[in-house]
Amino acid sequence: MSNINSRGPISFPSNVARFACSTSCSRRFVDQEDIGIRPHRLDSDRIIHSTAFRRLMGKTQVFVAPVGDHVRTRLTHTLEVAFAARSIARELMLNEDLAEAVALAHDLGHPPFGHAGEDALNAMTLQAGGFEHNAQAIRIVTCLESGHIEFDGLNLTWDTLEGIAKHNGPILDSVPYAISEYNRHHDLELDSQPSAEAQVAAIADDITYICHDLQDGLTLTMLGMSQLEELPLVGKACSATGDMYPNAERSRLERASLRKLFAMMVEDVVRESRTRLEEADPKSVDDVRSESAPVIAFSESFATNLIPVREFLKQNLYRATKIVDECHKGADTIRFLFEHLFRNPCLLPESWQQMAVNCKDSAELTRLIADYISGMTENFALLQRDKICNRGFVEPEMGRR
Repeated sequence: MSNINSRGPISFPSNVARFACSTSCSRRFVDQEDIGIRPHRLDSDRIIHSTAFRRLMGKTQVFVAPVGDHVRTRLTHTLEVAFAARSIARELMLNEDLAEAVALAHDLGHPPFGHAGEDALNAMTLQAGGFEHNAQAIRIVTCLESGHIEFDGLNLTWDTLEGIAKHNGPILDSVPYAISEYNRHHDLELDSQPSAEAQVAAIADDITYICHDLQDGLTLTMLGMSQLEELPLVGKACSATGDMYPNAERSRLERASLRKLFAMMVEDVVRESRTRLEEADPKSVDDVRSESAPVIAFSESFATNLIPVREFLKQNLYRATKIVDECHKGADTIRFLFEHLFRNPCLLPESWQQMAVNCKDSAELTRLIADYISGMTENFALLQRDKICNRGFVEPEMGRR
């Protein structure tokens, strides 16, 4: 791979703040001729057209194999995050394309069966550095996607890669394996704050999942509106909506109340972030990265009032027996597939079999199997489990170097 490149002088459109990431040039690991398009817009295009992005349609957000088509998948969640990120970025005069690109890529690394699947895969791969979905997203966009002739991965801009890696902020301690591997060749400055656009994508994720998880819980009758009305912020949104539409039917009022909550969250982030940016007075994106704290955030009082909302979701939704049981089944499927594929790589597709033969040691084979399983949709994972079970025997191991 060639060196990191930079094209032309940095310039900013008049509608973009001076502390925003440049919309006219950026660095890519593999140099390419001028492609005639804004760099971060191209990043979004490449992400949307990737195989990993399409597979998000078949991966759990919260509910594993839900009845009906009315609750979120990992894909619809991602799209909602991207739209929220663009809206917030526009209000703050940031680079909307970059905020969208980071949002679109932020969950690419999720395996099937949500966080339960991630925990199971991490336990199976500890000897090879473990598994973490942010790190796996970096691995996907820099290595595993194979649709381009000139390079492996998607050859995204440095800014987008930084935003994916630092989705939860600076990485000061234990660096996940996949991020550490890539960072040795392409320094993502892991110990600094991410750009304001990346921070927007991260907080848009929080706003989106809180609102749509509440709505999905109502849709599946796992939550009741009377419970939500007792929560800080949610109750305020419900009260304001009820006052405005006193005669509205219940189902419409529920949706309108959660849209109001969404608007309240966005408005608070924009207001607080403007205050922080005015106080910090960054002259460039590098000034944003050198700040000791994020410049994009909820206000202190709003963040405090969100704590019981998050706890409510944890206790009443994420830890609900129905969901936990389904997640356990998903984790069991991950473990079953890993154990059988690791012992018998001949069960892999032909192209993956050849890569397994070329693995130098068990750690490399472990990562290969993790890459394969993490890319599966849930239906495909269950299908592969059934195929192995229906064989009724375990095939002999392939020869490995």
